[in-house]
This record gives sequence, structure tokens and C-alpha cells, in this order.
Amino acid sequence: MFHIDAPIEKVFRAITSIEGLQNWWTTGASGETEVGGQITFSFTDEAKCVMNVHSKENNKTLTWKCVEGPDEWIGTELSFDLAPVAGKVRVRFAHGGWKQQNDFFANCNFSWGKYLQSLRQLCETGKGAPFVD
Repeated sequence: MFHIDAPIEKVFRAITSIEGLQNWWTTGASGETEVGGQITFSFTDEAKCVMNVHSKENNKTLTWKCVEGPDEWIGTELSFDLAPVAGKVRVRFAHGGWKQQNDFFANCNFSWGKYLQSLRQLCETGKGAPFVD
């Protein structure tokens, strides 16, 4: 959980639009962001993952299910829960359903911290630090 000092609509747009995702997670984001759609996140020619947009509630929640990517990610679920708190947006992020907590899990946990900080920077300053494909 962390807080972002920006309007909730701006945070929601950053996690639910291709343009937003390209500006904080990876410039290699593409696809359909509506429920039932698929989003591909490319990091290199070989490294990518595909998420099904499982659920979305305007300015509140977003859930993805990983259907393609590293073996450890397939079947995992990523969720963002947003709530206004004291003039800021509280973000609860989770990446659950891992089969084991190995070195890859630890590396992803570290990377998520970096990219969630990028999300905060994008929403607060207009400039994130995404992976550049």
C-alpha cells in the first residue's frame, strides 16, 4: 500500500489506459484495456507477458489475470484497489497466486516497488520511469 498525491481519476487512467501503462510500466504495452480484453506487456523481444482484463470498476479497482509469460506468472492475478484518503489516493497493489516464493518472485517484488514508484511519479509530476522497449 502507498499513497499518490493526485486526483483519483488520473491514477485510474494511468493504470487502465495503454498510454498510461506505457508511461510508468513499459513502453511496450499494447492491447485492449476493457474487461475481457488482453494487454501485452513487452520488455524485450523475448520477455513479455499477456494479461486478461478480469475486472474494472471506474476509479476503484482493476484486476488482471496473467495468461502468457514467465511460467511463474501464468495464472497469477494482479490487482489495484484505489481509495481517496486525506486528499490523496491510497493504492493497494497485489500480485498473488504465485506457486512458490523463489528468486524470481523476489526479483519481481523488487521490480514492482520500482514500477509502482514510477506510477506515483507519473501521476504526481507527469513523468514516470517505464522500461523502455
